[in-house]
Amino acid sequence: MSKIRIFSFISWVFLSLLLVVGCNSTTTLNPPATKSAAPGSATLTISAAASLKDAMEQIKQSYTKEKPNVKLTYNFGSSGALQQQIEQGAGVDVFISAATKQMDALDKKGLLLEGTRKDLLKNQVVLVVPQKSTQVTDFKDLTKPSVKKIALGEPKSVPAGEYAQQVLTALKILDAVKPKAVYAKDVRQALNYVESGNADAGIVYLSDAKSSPQVKIVKTAPENTHKSVVYPVAVLKSSKNADAAKDFIQFVSNNQAKTTFENQGFTLATGS
Repeated sequence: MSKIRIFSFISWVFLSLLLVVGCNSTTTLNPPATKSAAPGSATLTISAAASLKDAMEQIKQSYTKEKPNVKLTYNFGSSGALQQQIEQGAGVDVFISAATKQMDALDKKGLLLEGTRKDLLKNQVVLVVPQKSTQVTDFKDLTKPSVKKIALGEPKSVPAGEYAQQVLTALKILDAVKPKAVYAKDVRQALNYVESGNADAGIVYLSDAKSSPQVKIVKTAPENTHKSVVYPVAVLKSSKNADAAKDFIQFVSNNQAKTTFENQGFTLATGS
């Protein structure tokens, strides 16, 4: 082989090596792009009053069908407990309270996203007893010696308990009922006490009473005996998904959600 051919061969090998190294360097400097999240995707944490559980679970099904890129995570409890969680920094996008008191407190502390608060729902306060019970047919029957235990929400943290206290005060039977009270952490626990027979009667919301075949409604509290039961909703200022949270509030205010709420015993608030 001539010196010229040997030189050409060596030059070709050298250039080939340079090309291979160059390609590898490009690959290292520019790794394949990772898959990005789907457009409009988000995870929303909704803190809602315990009385909304059944309705919200149904709404979740229809919402996720329409918004498949948005995941809903629910946190149910007494409105007072949920308020405290938010004040302590819990990661919440939307809050739905069973009374204006808790929402007002968050508003005063500047924790709500301006312009997102609205009154969403209304409810009624009712007296319930176990399905086969016959001894209680009116609120004033709660003073009977035969009635030993009455399930109520804790008035300081459970709006249903506060409304119940207002009703009993208006009817002038609070002092007689207090010694019989079995206080619950939320309205659903109060309902459970009646369902299980651990209470002779209980004061809950119409929506809760309608959810249980184990209890019956014997009386609806007159509206003039308590404050209006209003459920306000708002986006939290700390939300990292404010647009999706606003969209969720819009969804639960529409006609499709209205049917679900009404079937559970709620009504949409005026102007919702």
